[in-house]
Amino acid sequence: MKILRDLAKHIDGASRVFSIAVAIAITVTLQAGRASAQAAAAPREIDALRSFPLSKFYDTPNPLPPGKPGDLIRSEIFEEYDLPSEVSAVRVLYHSRAATGEDVAASGVVLFPDKKPPAGGWPVIAWAHGLSGVARTCAPSLTRNLQHGPFLAMYVNLGYAVVATDYTGLGTNFRNAFTDAQSNATDVIDSIPAARAAVPSLGSRWIAMGIAEGGLAAVAVAELENQIRDPGYLGSIAISGLDELQGRFEHSSDGLPVFLAYGIKTVFPQFEVNEILTDKALPLNHDAEQTCGWANKEPMASRAGLLKQDWQKSRFVQLYFSRSRLGERPAYGPLLVISGASNSVSPVSTAQVVMRLCKQGDRVQVETYPDPDPGNVIGDSVRDQIAWIEGRFAGRPVASNCSAQR
Repeated sequence: MKILRDLAKHIDGASRVFSIAVAIAITVTLQAGRASAQAAAAPREIDALRSFPLSKFYDTPNPLPPGKPGDLIRSEIFEEYDLPSEVSAVRVLYHSRAATGEDVAASGVVLFPDKKPPAGGWPVIAWAHGLSGVARTCAPSLTRNLQHGPFLAMYVNLGYAVVATDYTGLGTNFRNAFTDAQSNATDVIDSIPAARAAVPSLGSRWIAMGIAEGGLAAVAVAELENQIRDPGYLGSIAISGLDELQGRFEHSSDGLPVFLAYGIKTVFPQFEVNEILTDKALPLNHDAEQTCGWANKEPMASRAGLLKQDWQKSRFVQLYFSRSRLGERPAYGPLLVISGASNSVSPVSTAQVVMRLCKQGDRVQVETYPDPDPGNVIGDSVRDQIAWIEGRFAGRPVASNCSAQR
């Protein structure tokens, strides 16, 4: 860990919290790099080591027991995560609402300090994760490090509780909506009252934060809250940009189109996947529902041509993408958008999305970093994250640099 020792020499001794945060963030980046290299070498063996099997905790009866969105179904203390000993973890299962209006169950985990809470309870960060597949076994709460465990534990050590949803269908026996920002945002919002029921030491005030596609969900939380008006909601952070989704699928040479078709089918059950998937892609559709990896399948690079030539013309495709288009209804609460240098193939970039947000009067603070890699941006931006979050819970005035984005 020479990087950490060198870093310590250049940090002001008064910036103790920041130095702890940076150290942990760098550790996250280094661990992510090691994990990627290991996964490339032996995906099945590594998955077995870094994941837990599905347990009965995640199973839900059909139909579900009566409950409104946010009602807790059950919870359990879980002590096997790779987390510091001072971080407590409780798994939760709760009611949420699908895009179809169906009562569904979502799972997640609540992390909080193992000590006496402050007056009013622990301030809450609702975490929205990025892409992880569509199979039940893809739930972050089934991974030993919760995908971003050191990063989330950093915030617990700073005195916050973290509520990390899996999204419906990851863990529970329902269909997952994949990149549908509205569905994922609904799961984030509904996780908050469920977490409070499971862990009464949580406070009433909270912010949402997400990385990559989870960042889209975090901003969608702000837009949905414009109708809900939860007085405890204080704003959202999007890490690693807000590029619109369509361009990612148009230029995809991996398995993403298969997951796209699955997500559209979840949101619009009348959609048929062969409307956009080629014959080459159809066999992979079943695999996507069963596993988070593509072990023993052809290399990613050979997966071009999974989408039909005119797939974008599908009415359901356009409706699906429109549900995740941000900046078309006002946000309730301020936004912090953290972006790396753009290497996006999307025709609508983060800058353009931010312009839409600003144009409709949203309070947006934008911070851009030179590295395009999300794993590095999450660490590079820790200081801005902490300052913004502290400001929200302290009730300080909200900064906006919208005028510089136009």
